Amino acid sequence: MDATTEKITEMHGYNLHVIETEKYKTNTLVWRMKAPLTKEDVTKRALLPHVLQSSSGKYSTTTALRSYLDELYGATLFVDLAKKGEYHIMSFSLEIANEKFLSDPNPLLKKGFELLSEVLINPKISGNAFDRETVDKEKRTLKSRIQSVFDDKMRYSNVRLLEEMCKGEPYALQVNGDAADVDAITAENLYEYFKRAFLEDEMDLYVIGDVKVDEVKNLAAELLNFESRTRNKVKSDKINKRAEVNEVKEEQDVKQGKLNIGYRTNIVYGDADYFALQVFNGIFGGFSHSKLFINVREKASLAYYAASRLESHKGLMMVMSGIDLKNYDQAVGIIHEQMDAMKKGDFTDQELEQTKAVIKNQIMETIDTARGLTDILYHNVVAHTDIKLDSWISEMQNITKEEIVAVANKIELDTIYFLTGTEAGN
Repeated sequence: MDATTEKITEMHGYNLHVIETEKYKTNTLVWRMKAPLTKEDVTKRALLPHVLQSSSGKYSTTTALRSYLDELYGATLFVDLAKKGEYHIMSFSLEIANEKFLSDPNPLLKKGFELLSEVLINPKISGNAFDRETVDKEKRTLKSRIQSVFDDKMRYSNVRLLEEMCKGEPYALQVNGDAADVDAITAENLYEYFKRAFLEDEMDLYVIGDVKVDEVKNLAAELLNFESRTRNKVKSDKINKRAEVNEVKEEQDVKQGKLNIGYRTNIVYGDADYFALQVFNGIFGGFSHSKLFINVREKASLAYYAASRLESHKGLMMVMSGIDLKNYDQAVGIIHEQMDAMKKGDFTDQELEQTKAVIKNQIMETIDTARGLTDILYHNVVAHTDIKLDSWISEMQNITKEEIVAVANKIELDTIYFLTGTEAGN
């Protein structure tokens, strides 16, 4: 794997990460803002980036802003929200052509920086408030996004698992906030939150492409300056340990049951055994050759889908499966059997090597895009650590069976959530 050198510079109020590479024909700017998840702010924070990308002081309508992106040879701008551990993260991504590949010599990287600065620093405001029409429009859209989770039962059941599993912990909050809190957001209080976020958030700018570090630093210093701040670490990583497994059954008018099981891994990104946990998850339920896929879906024909995934910064593993309503007990039993098998080391060298190969391919595919590369590098910011990209694969390749068994025996079953039909008689 080619080494990807990330050059980090402390700027005014944020860290600048430059990755010089000739791999991409575009240059990508990703602005990330991280703050602790809180009930008071989560819904305003879910709304804010959408209001900022909708218009600005210079581009007063969405149409005007999008037209300017088209002028920049089809540049793209989009926003995203994520939960990583107990943090709520806003992302602004701008991808713009590299003028080296165009006949037009105009400095597009500078224009990209100028546009990102415009979106972040110069919103469309009236007095001490955002533009009301923009806020009202985005509030309606936010309600639709929140409702869409309820309508998609696969996503809904995972949200409900986390709400039950992490009750009383910030991680129980939804990334898009709470529908009940949307109406209370005003153009004034959202603008106040905007100013506070840019004063307090931990902020990082990633610039990836065929660029020069000095040029990028000069542009960043010229166009993006904020107040100094200290890292916004979460006050406490509260975990509610259970004396016994929490079992929740919820009835709705569904034909296919959603069985979601939550485990505490007791391992987070940056821990010495994190890479062994990744390999464990791959063998257990992460891929199509995994124990869950083969034993629950293929052999027993109990599930329409069966997989597991990790939340690396919270120390959680979630199993997701879609089953016939009548198969609840049998499916739960087989999933427990697969976990017991992992704890006993009941997996082959072939499964271990196949999983390592798939994880390597997955990493290579992820860093094939600039935004995917940013996602991997950003783990270090969230975890306040410094794991080099090159070490991901070498660490993975060296994991032993004994290390995986040790990880398996740290994992604790926490919550079983079942979304079942009203006629199931459960």
